[in-house]
Amino acid sequence: MPSAQTAGHRGTSHSPGVPALATTDISTAVNARWELARDQVRIQFAADGRVPGRRGLQLCLAMMWLLDAALQYQPFMFRPSFVTTIIEPAATGNPGFVTTSVNWASHLMMHQLAFFNAVFASAQLLIAVGLFFRRTVKPALALSIIWALSVWWFGESLGGILVGMSPIAGVPGAALLYALIAILIWPSSPKTAGQLTSVAAAGPIGATAAKLAWVALWGTFAHYLLLPANRAPEAVTQVVSHTDGEPGWLAAAMNGLSRAADHRGVEISVVLAVLCAGAALAIMAQPLIRPALVLAATLGLLFCLAEGLGGILTGQGTDPGTGPLLILLTACYLPHRISPAAVDRS
Repeated sequence: MPSAQTAGHRGTSHSPGVPALATTDISTAVNARWELARDQVRIQFAADGRVPGRRGLQLCLAMMWLLDAALQYQPFMFRPSFVTTIIEPAATGNPGFVTTSVNWASHLMMHQLAFFNAVFASAQLLIAVGLFFRRTVKPALALSIIWALSVWWFGESLGGILVGMSPIAGVPGAALLYALIAILIWPSSPKTAGQLTSVAAAGPIGATAAKLAWVALWGTFAHYLLLPANRAPEAVTQVVSHTDGEPGWLAAAMNGLSRAADHRGVEISVVLAVLCAGAALAIMAQPLIRPALVLAATLGLLFCLAEGLGGILTGQGTDPGTGPLLILLTACYLPHRISPAAVDRS
């Protein structure tokens, strides 16, 4: 029979053969809480078991919004020149209903520019953070769509689609692509198994609508490239020659493109239009999907360089331009095979 002294100190004793009950209990509780927290983090960042690649695309979109938030926090964005040199000029040449609404928003912002810009940047940061966690993905995607369409109207003046801008210059606007990607990667359950599909096809709008959206986008690119203003001899050169504030290596690359395109605007625009039309139509044929996606990603890289990465290295860029978003959009259409287990869980 143990003595009273031994019994009283049994909970804290570390002598051989005597279990340290209190210490063990605390250690077990801490380990359990740590494992629970670790599992929760893994759940938040885990891959989407229903549609391969969708969770990765959601995280890529989160990184894009995080970059946009960082750009929106730049000192330049808190100055009146943000409105007078970026927002207002974009409305030039648009119909009255666009210019009137953009000018109204611009005048409103100028009264409390620091406040409004802080709200803009914080909204983008909120979207990014929401996309990083699976429990808040749907609200973040919903906010992403609403916010992107608002920016597309009031910040980009509908991305230049009503004034005939060239895809090389950024039509249809980066914000519209943000909204489209958010729709395509919205969490939803696949309806079929054992066949090749994509994140876009398995999304809420379905395979047919996703393909039509692709055809409409790239077909529109082909159309705009063939507009008279965009196939003028110096049209391409004028777009890629804006290198003010760009770092030396990027300015050199853009100047190289400008020299190569000198007096060749017609030929380049026609070739690019044919390639865009090919990328648009090839998505409809299963054997041609991957070549179409490679072509589209390559064109996205070209547009990215032509736009100077959206001016993000000049201290005055609000987003990386349409190029990176076109590449991300291309990834939404990459074929994957859906397993039967994924459909069973839906």
